[in-house]
Amino acid sequence: MKKFLVLISIVSIALGSCRENKTETKEVVREVKVEKEAPEKREGILERTAKKVDNKVNDKIDEKINEIDD
Repeated sequence: MKKFLVLISIVSIALGSCRENKTETKEVVREVKVEKEAPEKREGILERTAKKVDNKVNDKIDEKINEIDD
């Protein structure tokens, strides 16, 4: 009798552990377009210095042109 009960318990454990767990999941994929604002253009030290030098050179050129015109 004990052998029979042990056999039944082993079979029930074996059959019970072979079951598949049915879990249904849904994957939802959303595509979202994100518009980024253009970042402000930052000038480096070279660009700022070049602008200052360019302005000074232009002023000198204008002075020379005015001297020639006079």
